[in-house]
Amino acid sequence: MTQDQIILFSLFGFVFALLLWGRWRYDLVAFSALMAGVVLGVVEPAQAFEGFGHPATLVVALVLVVSAGLVRSGAVFLITRTLVDSTRSLGAHIAIMGAIGGVLSAFMNNVAALGLLMPVDIQTARKAGRAPSLSLMPLSFATILGGMATLIGTPPNIIIASIRGDILGEPFKMFDFAPVGVVTALAGLIFVAAIGWRLIPQVDQDGKQSNPMDEFADYIAELTVPEESKLIGKRLGELREDADKADVAILGLVRNGKRRYGTAQNTRLQTGDTLVLEATPDALDEFRTTLSLDFTDAKREERLRADGDGLKVIEVVVAEQSRINGKTAQSIGLSWRQRSVLLGISRRGKTIKEEVRKTVVEPGDILLLLVPQDHANDVTEWLGVLPLAARGLAVTQDKKTWMAIGIFAAAVAAASVGLTYLPVALGIVVVAYVLARIVPLSELYSHIEWPVVVLLGSMIPLGAALQTSGGTELIAGALVGLTDGMPAWAVLSILMVVTMTLSDVLNNTATAIVAAPVGITMAQTLGVNPDPFLMAVAVAASCAFLTPIGHKNNTLILGPGGYSFGDYWRMGLPLEILVVAVSIPAILTFWPL
Repeated sequence: MTQDQIILFSLFGFVFALLLWGRWRYDLVAFSALMAGVVLGVVEPAQAFEGFGHPATLVVALVLVVSAGLVRSGAVFLITRTLVDSTRSLGAHIAIMGAIGGVLSAFMNNVAALGLLMPVDIQTARKAGRAPSLSLMPLSFATILGGMATLIGTPPNIIIASIRGDILGEPFKMFDFAPVGVVTALAGLIFVAAIGWRLIPQVDQDGKQSNPMDEFADYIAELTVPEESKLIGKRLGELREDADKADVAILGLVRNGKRRYGTAQNTRLQTGDTLVLEATPDALDEFRTTLSLDFTDAKREERLRADGDGLKVIEVVVAEQSRINGKTAQSIGLSWRQRSVLLGISRRGKTIKEEVRKTVVEPGDILLLLVPQDHANDVTEWLGVLPLAARGLAVTQDKKTWMAIGIFAAAVAAASVGLTYLPVALGIVVVAYVLARIVPLSELYSHIEWPVVVLLGSMIPLGAALQTSGGTELIAGALVGLTDGMPAWAVLSILMVVTMTLSDVLNNTATAIVAAPVGITMAQTLGVNPDPFLMAVAVAASCAFLTPIGHKNNTLILGPGGYSFGDYWRMGLPLEILVVAVSIPAILTFWPL
């Protein structure tokens, strides 16, 4: 073993140990190792930052922005509002949500897909009167499985494709992962929906800490019926089904400034009618998107969209000294002075009967405001109110849903048939989303998960140095020696088990960077096609189901599901065994040695 190899193995050991310890964030650990590699002379200074411009790093960053655009455009509401039903059995719900999550994960980052569907799943569990823990873990596993089907579904696939291009001269294409990924994902989803959820320990929901904001979650808000709406002529009572699906309560109807009681349910809707609703911000946005309703101050909203980079929904608390205390939004000129719209008021224990804009605001009220993207702080300061911690609220650009889907589909198709390079195609999608104001320019960089970018940018040069120094040949030689005389399926199985074990305790991105070159070297040593080995690494690096730290999706559900560290392996272990059993024959069928 050469000196450079000793240094590099020590650095990787240092990285793995600190990642397992978990005291410091993974991006800091990786960047520190990169700097140490430069100082110790195993990484050339001129190549130290090449990882930050590497195609894999760029694709991961761009996919996150594209995912945000698909969310803001309402593309997901288009799916979930028609397919999710709280009256279904748990197994059917898991199968449908898992299928939705798997498909979404194939075409957007799987972490973003889970973040998108998790509130829907929790809301459905609440309506059905069951613990969210029974469905959140299956949903997490389904989104992980779905991400394996395409190049952009998960970072390990992007990294492995790029490493193949660097070492073998040509990267994997968009749907090269699909034959093995789809077969494995389908088998995993069937297991999770039919058997897996039954293995999850029952969580004592009574012992869970409640969200202190839950008591302020519902707002009295207003939405209006626009011209040429499909709702015109329908009775108000006919909206109940859509309202229940979105978890919105219809309190009444305002027509020509007068509130209608008693007979409102049988009233036929007209243009300009205002629906008085009680809902959370997210539920309000879903209901508005589903029925194509307008904000009560539609003209002001149009000005907001025209004047700024976009809209932002904020929540603020009214204090004694606030400008709006004891007054109405209309009387202080909120709309024309600050180009902002009062969407709703949350006032615990009291019913607000007047129109929201004409309601006298009191100290302690929580206001839901629609403000210009870049002027949220100015509006808050002018009102003299206290902003609440951001809860990821955004205004769905429902009129641009099909535009967003069409742009993304065209880019994927162009990259799939080789008309353009995938990073370029995704870059064009991002530019188009910004120009169309699907993603506000001011939010562009906030959607990129910079710690992942730093991790990738730091680990790629270290992985390249390990490859150049012959370190991957040493690891591959040890594995080949261990599997000497074994059939091909056994060699692939051992490579998968080793990679999967690393991925369960380490970041799956770091695992892919190390394991992919090892797989190529093993294939070259055995004199066989390296692609089956790369596919084995791709599946194994993604399938981290034993712990909450192996994949970010598992970490995301830890708190909301009320899980403990030891809950994951109960469903995860048989799932990992199933993945190996199904994927090995699929790999050898679609990617023969």
